[in-house]
Amino acid sequence: MQINGIQIDDTFAEAFDMRGTRVIITAQTLKWAYHAANAMTGFATSVIGCGVEAGIERELSSDETPDGRPGVSILMFAMGSKVLMKQLETRMGQCILTCPTAAAFSGIESPDKISLGKHLRYFGDGFQTSKLIAGKRYWRIPVMDGEFLVQETTGMVRAIGGGNFLILATSQPAALAAAETAIIAMKQVPNVIMPFPGGVVRSGSKVGSKYKTMFASTNDAFCPTLKGLTKTELSPEIESVMEIVIDGMSFEDITTSMRVGIQAICKLKNSGVNRISAGNYGGKLGPHHFKLYEILK
Repeated sequence: MQINGIQIDDTFAEAFDMRGTRVIITAQTLKWAYHAANAMTGFATSVIGCGVEAGIERELSSDETPDGRPGVSILMFAMGSKVLMKQLETRMGQCILTCPTAAAFSGIESPDKISLGKHLRYFGDGFQTSKLIAGKRYWRIPVMDGEFLVQETTGMVRAIGGGNFLILATSQPAALAAAETAIIAMKQVPNVIMPFPGGVVRSGSKVGSKYKTMFASTNDAFCPTLKGLTKTELSPEIESVMEIVIDGMSFEDITTSMRVGIQAICKLKNSGVNRISAGNYGGKLGPHHFKLYEILK
């Protein structure tokens, strides 16, 4: 398959099961909502080293938030419910409770509930108060700028992590420019995040390593400097590869995001992109396979 001169590899991205949640963060101004959200989603690129993958999903107008203030929604994903619960509580206490004027609310309904403010309320040292509104409990925790308003719980759902595609280009600037174009388009798709810095990862990994302590290592087949030293997947003109990784609430959400991103790249003129591929690990990584041909046909 070729689209506008770019070869689409007949391969698939391999993804795995995760647990996910959404949190709505509001503040007096959008600037402060972003300060809280950026802090909460920091150091959350990959479960390989961070425990959780998180990112800002989208901005919310005052008409879309529970307290009528500007805000943002964030998505968080982890390999298991216990890890997600712990990471959410820790980040709520260190990043949202501490942020001036910030408040936090549930962003997703589910029978499975995890704590937002249920345990954080004890920071109020007995001065905290609660109110039940329409069957949902909220906590008011006294803090030095007034009070911190937080919903008691949010929902937790089954989700998918690790959807991806690879951008193979003739130079590093060309690969990065194409990736940036894809990210701009993909950010318009709801229910997904691209958790790496700026949405892009240069250190794509493979499953396993020659070192026993490493369960993931550099994807040498796609490293341009190793063309003569390994079984490379790169033709001579390819000098840079960038990867975009997607976490989403459903298979369909990730499929849509991948389609939108790849199509945005293929619409570029003289982009320097030669191929689009994906991280296929022979079934070792996960049960969800995002086949590029099916996504784009």
